[in-house]
Amino acid sequence: MGLFDRFRRSGPCAAPSVEDRMNRALDAAQQGDYEEALHLWEPLAREGVARAQNNIGACFAEGLGVRREPEMAQKWLSLAAQAGDMVGQRNLAALYFKGEGVPQDYVHAAELYGAAAAQGDGPAQDMLSWMLLEGEVIPMDPLEARRWAEAAAAQGIASSMTRMGMLYHNAVGVERDATEAARWWKMAAEAGDADGQAMLGAAYHLGSGVPRDAAAAYLWLLRAADGGSALAPPFLATAREALTPERAAEIEHTAAQPLPAPTSTTPDAA
Repeated sequence: MGLFDRFRRSGPCAAPSVEDRMNRALDAAQQGDYEEALHLWEPLAREGVARAQNNIGACFAEGLGVRREPEMAQKWLSLAAQAGDMVGQRNLAALYFKGEGVPQDYVHAAELYGAAAAQGDGPAQDMLSWMLLEGEVIPMDPLEARRWAEAAAAQGIASSMTRMGMLYHNAVGVERDATEAARWWKMAAEAGDADGQAMLGAAYHLGSGVPRDAAAAYLWLLRAADGGSALAPPFLATAREALTPERAAEIEHTAAQPLPAPTSTTPDAA
């Protein structure tokens, strides 16, 4: 999900509705005309439309159509968050997490991510899960980390799919299950998460949770390395050595092609 979320269109009405005005602004933003989008969002924000307040705050946070001003971002995002807008809560949490425009406050960031996560915001669920699993800035809670990772994964958040695999691989809050770990990594890999691709490649290389497959191992490790995963390089050389030069070259060609559409992003996939 991006910084902006589209309101669903409703039936026709005599005068422009809030939804119509929001959609016009979002159309402008999607075309890169953030100045026009801000022009349309501002009166809505001043009328108390929380999503418009969020979108203005997001523009100030990212410098879209205006000069980047974290303090102004905090002002508008606070209004959206106080009104209960889950995207506003998530974006405000990011400011507190990074200490941009506000003093850095991990605890308050976690509270805001939690509020957004409880409303069903996938990226907030993913971030809260990560914070709860790392246990560096808030107390570690593997069970809650798993709950939020699974919720985010159900919404297609690939990094949470990878995290689910790691939980099963490392037996954190669950019994160790190599097959289940590989299943989650496969979903994450197909959804484009580089670390998920690296872990799936390693699983194929070692035969952990999946049958050993040198070609699949090398393919996913190449994609992971290309995606920037630091988990892939330690396995690449040995994975390539398991193949003939001709087969390795074929796989390198395949790995350079766009990733096929995922077969599924649901936990019930085989």
